[in-house]
Amino acid sequence: MHTDKDTFRYVNAEEAMELENTYGAHNYAPLPVVIARGEGVFVWDTEGKRYYDFLAAYSALNHGHCHPRLVEALREQAGILTLTSRAFYNNLLGQCEEVLTKLFGYDKALMMNSGAEAVETALKLARRWGYAVKGIQDSHAVIVVAANNFHGRTTGIISFSTDKSARDGFGPYMNGYFTVPFNDLESLEEAFQNQHVCAYLFEPVQGEAGVIIPDDGYIKGVRDLCTKYNVLMIADEIQTGMGRTGKLLCVDHENVHPDMIILGKALGGGMLPVSVVLCNDEIMLNIKPGEHGSTFGGNPLAARVTMEAIQTLLDEKLVENSNTFGIRFRERMSAIKHPLIREVRGKGLFNAIRLNPSEVTGYDVCVRLKNNGLLAKQTHGNVIRFAPPLIITAEQLEECCDIIEKTFSEILISNI
Repeated sequence: MHTDKDTFRYVNAEEAMELENTYGAHNYAPLPVVIARGEGVFVWDTEGKRYYDFLAAYSALNHGHCHPRLVEALREQAGILTLTSRAFYNNLLGQCEEVLTKLFGYDKALMMNSGAEAVETALKLARRWGYAVKGIQDSHAVIVVAANNFHGRTTGIISFSTDKSARDGFGPYMNGYFTVPFNDLESLEEAFQNQHVCAYLFEPVQGEAGVIIPDDGYIKGVRDLCTKYNVLMIADEIQTGMGRTGKLLCVDHENVHPDMIILGKALGGGMLPVSVVLCNDEIMLNIKPGEHGSTFGGNPLAARVTMEAIQTLLDEKLVENSNTFGIRFRERMSAIKHPLIREVRGKGLFNAIRLNPSEVTGYDVCVRLKNNGLLAKQTHGNVIRFAPPLIITAEQLEECCDIIEKTFSEILISNI
């Protein structure tokens, strides 16, 4: 094995992209920009050009890049204690669990690392509850999911995905799932007639599907049906939580308390991967020692950063920012009259523009936005997501809206 003495060195954009293409897996198709530095709502490429970050690492950077409070917490804790494993207690995990459970109103927290790990944790908890509490016959539990969902890409999760790119060629798939249309309470109630159903897993806003917003009353209707049929309501708030939609949790828009909440992404403040499942004792305590875990889950470094991320979110009123500036963003976008724009939708600072079919794709628009100093990303070809850090100011938001407006004005479309 050979390694150069200077492992970390300056590389230009072309070399950086070539290195990734040569030595990395080709499981992403990034925009042609190489980010070398970030601060607040801004990132800079290897040539020093500044951009507004309007993806925020798929909502993991709600606090912005390198927030000073989070950097200081990370640095300080990294010099004291980073990892113990769960073979021993540590002095920070319990404190973090207390903060999480009291803030969100649950008895217990189970901390993991990635969002997908937390989803898998919730699925296991739901099945165990189904057998131990609801009395479902062993190995017969069914979990209902929504079509066009995105909960991760593990082999278990893709078993109930309807996205061909995530699913095809990775079988055989796991049984025990039933799919219903999103935002369809009638279909959901019909699915609940099956006595083997133990849970309904859904995103309050479907992010990867294109920021799909359900009808008013849908989340409350889900809660009522789950209560009626003794089914666990599991809200995947990995993207929508931590203030992204203008409330601390998206379900708060309808004053609903799910049986389980899954959080991730912004929980780690953009510093490191942290996720958690929150639920009450009746659900959580069915899993006993040795039946589930993670070497890094609940490590002291993650616990310290998580507590700081939560306190920063509250102290700086980032949830309120998201609500106020989200309304303003949609007003500005809706005022753009362009034949390419079909729909503007969103909640808080979780928004999307849906494009009409044309020779100009969502990717093309994102490249043009990049050239004008704003980074966003398309999904499903014709939807562009806009999700800036929640620390954005009113002045910065207006400048970004100007950039988006300018970009569309530069695109000439005919025959739509």
